[in-house]
Amino acid sequence: MRILGSMAAFALLAGCDGASTQGPTEEVEGSSQAANRAMDGVEIDTRLPTDVRRVSIVVRNMEKSLEFYRDALGMEINYDTVVELSGVNLPVGEPGSKARLVLLNGNDPYMGWVGLLHPFEPPLEGVDEPYATRLAPGTAFMVVNTDDAEKACDAATKIEGVIMTGPTRLQVYPGRDGRPDINVRGCNVFDPNGVAVEINQLLD
Repeated sequence: MRILGSMAAFALLAGCDGASTQGPTEEVEGSSQAANRAMDGVEIDTRLPTDVRRVSIVVRNMEKSLEFYRDALGMEINYDTVVELSGVNLPVGEPGSKARLVLLNGNDPYMGWVGLLHPFEPPLEGVDEPYATRLAPGTAFMVVNTDDAEKACDAATKIEGVIMTGPTRLQVYPGRDGRPDINVRGCNVFDPNGVAVEINQLLD
């Protein structure tokens, strides 16, 4: 799944992004997001066959990416290692090349993670090229929910390589099935890799 420019993001359900080194496995029942699902009007009575575990991003610069996801958004690192890439199953890098893989989680211990993959030996080409700032077919954007959108948006814009597309604002979405409107405050940015991210806060 292409995100923007020469960088790619992959939504993976398990494993360590096609690397030859195996990552951690977790088995956690339930979800800490039940309250948010209820606010959105989504009620799940039976278990579905699929969970979206995480989105993993091939990054240009690991430290700038950590400034964004760890420091500005407040996510927590739960895994940090160097892996050897096959270059085949996950078509990035050369076979046998090395990459740093960092996994970060939010409040849910099982779902909604972000993975950062930085091939460094050898480095990828094109990491210094400007990234696209318009979405196109086949691109994607990430939505994150935070307790303080104003603070997170302000912190994000201070990171080198981050572009904010407009000021922090209030958005109102129609509620489902006649329920009250959903009020969201937030902003849209491009992270240091050119990945489009919506930072929002659900309001009562």
